[in-house]
Amino acid sequence: MSREKEIYKVTLVGSVGNIILLTFKFIAGTVGHSAAMLADATHSLSDFLTDILVLVFVNISAKPQDKSHDYGHGKFETLATFFIGLALVAAATGIIVSGAVKFADWLGGAQIAAPGKLALWAALISIVVKEILYQYTSRKGKSLDSQAVVANAWHHRSDALSSVGAAIGIGGAILLGDRWTVLDPLASIVVGAMLMKVAWDVLKNSVNELTESSLPEETEREIEEIITSFPDVTDPHNLRTRRIGSRIAVEAHIRMDGDLPLKEVHARASDIERKLRERFGADTYVTLHTEPAEKSQGA
Repeated sequence: MSREKEIYKVTLVGSVGNIILLTFKFIAGTVGHSAAMLADATHSLSDFLTDILVLVFVNISAKPQDKSHDYGHGKFETLATFFIGLALVAAATGIIVSGAVKFADWLGGAQIAAPGKLALWAALISIVVKEILYQYTSRKGKSLDSQAVVANAWHHRSDALSSVGAAIGIGGAILLGDRWTVLDPLASIVVGAMLMKVAWDVLKNSVNELTESSLPEETEREIEEIITSFPDVTDPHNLRTRRIGSRIAVEAHIRMDGDLPLKEVHARASDIERKLRERFGADTYVTLHTEPAEKSQGA
C-alpha cells in the first residue's frame, strides 16, 4: 500500500471514531445536563475537522513535482500540520476560557449544575477510545514519517485529556455532591494548559520547516560522516539541509583529487547520493558540488 493510501486509511479510522464519539457526547451532554461534556463534544468535532484537513492536504502533497514546484508539494503536508497546531491552540483556549468562566461564576456564588451518570460514561468511553486512536495514529504517523499524521494523533490525545478533565469534574460532582461541582472547571483548566503545550510544539516544528530551518545538528553530523566514509572524499563544507514534507534535501560541497577522471568523480558522487538515500529515504534530494582537493606542499 502506498504512503498516501496508508495516511488515508489511518485518518479515516480516526474520522469514524470521531463521528461516533461526538454524536454520543452531544447526546450525553444534552441528556445528562453536562456543560463539560458538551464542550468535550465540541473538541471531538474539531478533531473531525482536522481529519478532513489532513485528507485534503496530504492528497495535494502527494502530487509529483511540476513546473511550478520543482521540489514537489511536500510543504502542503507541513501546512496541514500548522493548521492542526492552530486548531489545537483554539481547542485549548476554548477549554481554558470555559473553565475559567465557570470557576469565576462559582467564586461569585453561582451553583454549577450537577451532571448525570450518562455524561460520566461518555467521558470514560471517550478516554479509552481516544487513547487507542492516539496510539494507533501516532505509531502510523512515525512509521510513515508524516508530521501531519503525528500532529493529528496529538489531537486524539488532547481529546482524551479533555475527557479526563470532564470525567474528574463529572465524577467528583456525582460522588461528592453539589459543593464539589467546581472540580469540573478546575480540571478543564489544567487539561487546557497541557494541550496548549502540545499545540506549541506542533506549531514550532511546522513553522521551522515552513521557514526553511536546517535539520538538527546531529542529523547534519551524520550526513557529514556518511560523506567522509568514502576514503577519497574530504572536507565536506557549505552543508545546507532542510525538510520538505516527509523528505529532506541535502546540499554540500566536497573535495576530491583534482587529477581523477571526471567519470570517476561522477561515480563517487553517485555512490554518496545512493548511501544518503539508503539512510534518509529514496526520495531524499541530494545535490553535491565537487571541488579539487588542495595539493599538499612538496607534492
